[in-house]
Amino acid sequence: MTLSLSRSALGLALALSVTAIAQAQELSTPQQKAGYSVGVNIGSNLRGQNVHEEIDVKAMLQGLQDSIGGAATKMKPEEMQAALEQLTTSMQAKQQAAVVAQEQAGKDFLTKNATAAGVKTTASGLQYSVVTASKDAKAAMPKATDTVKVHYHGTLTDGTVFDSSVERGEPIEFPLNGVIPGWTEGLQLMKVGDKYRLYIPSALGYGEQGAGPIPPNAVLIFDVELLEIKAAAAANAPAQ
Repeated sequence: MTLSLSRSALGLALALSVTAIAQAQELSTPQQKAGYSVGVNIGSNLRGQNVHEEIDVKAMLQGLQDSIGGAATKMKPEEMQAALEQLTTSMQAKQQAAVVAQEQAGKDFLTKNATAAGVKTTASGLQYSVVTASKDAKAAMPKATDTVKVHYHGTLTDGTVFDSSVERGEPIEFPLNGVIPGWTEGLQLMKVGDKYRLYIPSALGYGEQGAGPIPPNAVLIFDVELLEIKAAAAANAPAQ
């Protein structure tokens, strides 16, 4: 993580100071409205990085005032650089601790879940259970080279929904070898008409990097209904 003193200090100062301004006067001029909007925007970004938890806000506002007013700073440049480096180190340590905690939480969840009724675990560590079995005994099962049409509902272990074709009301088609490994493996266990619940370890999902709303080392839970299989030649849909 790299911090920018000018952007961070100014952004958080705006986000905090503008609240006091709003309480003291109406935001009536274009300059006031623009200033408030910039402050909220940048302040929200800094809050998302949790910078506000690592600094003394009063000292930050003093530094901003001194800088804008041209006053002599209360710290030498090398002291400020050292303080910023310490801030970066502290935040990186917290982020790493959170990643490690998420990884352990995922392992604990899968260990407990493996003992739940109806849950099976494959050699790769993928876990699944049958929600609804196909009524067609002769229903086909997809190969990795096929394109499939599915409905799905994806959540984190705490129930947070991060993606759902069910909520959008429209199933999706994709080549089975163009998605995360947990999907590629899990869908090949299913027949058309089956509905499974897949518990995907992070190593078979988005790993240490995460993706969008999915945090690093997250276990993913998908309710997946296999609606249709298309031959490899028809696999023109983009990867998920």
